[in-house]
Amino acid sequence: MSVTPEPFSGLTLAAFSERLASADPVPGGGSASAVAASLAASLVVMVARLSGDRPRYEAYSETHARAMEFAERARTRFLEFADEDAQAYAAFAEALKLPRETDDERAERETRTQDAARTASEVPLLVVRECHWLIREIESLAGRSNLNAASDLDVAALLTHAAAKGAATNVLVNLPSVGDERFAGALTAEVGGHLHEIEAALARVNRQVLSGNLLSPEEA
Repeated sequence: MSVTPEPFSGLTLAAFSERLASADPVPGGGSASAVAASLAASLVVMVARLSGDRPRYEAYSETHARAMEFAERARTRFLEFADEDAQAYAAFAEALKLPRETDDERAERETRTQDAARTASEVPLLVVRECHWLIREIESLAGRSNLNAASDLDVAALLTHAAAKGAATNVLVNLPSVGDERFAGALTAEVGGHLHEIEAALARVNRQVLSGNLLSPEEA
């Protein structure tokens, strides 16, 4: 098993889809989640750009600028997370293949497996965290951006939610292999908190989009 030396961001969409559809376990769900989040961030940038320099939305210009700056960074970072997730899982899978005939081999395998599992949990956690920050920016734009692009903003929120849920699954599935209950408990609690807030924000974004109304500018 090998991870492509070319970053996923260098692949065409068709090539990434082909790689995802292959029998190779990397890229897998973690990378797919990160890519979905990158698409969500790209939509946020688009909505912000479609709202700038429009007289009707001039009062929200600071919100547009902040959201666009954050999402521009996030869309690139999510693609980096896709690569990092694939690398982390590949290392975990390789550790599982280590020999375990002797006590020393078993000890080495356990140490390598636990270290790799920890990394394989930490990388998707970064995706969940970034999704939480992203949906905050999405919510700030809802009702404060071009209403003709409101459905795109709703799609961005839905993709962010899906990406966070997918990444969270990859956090939780690797925790039992870490062999550290305290670490596992802390990450489980953090993931649960992020998902709760993301789901609540998704519902608010959806309601605001469906209302078709504009809100007051954000308070400074």
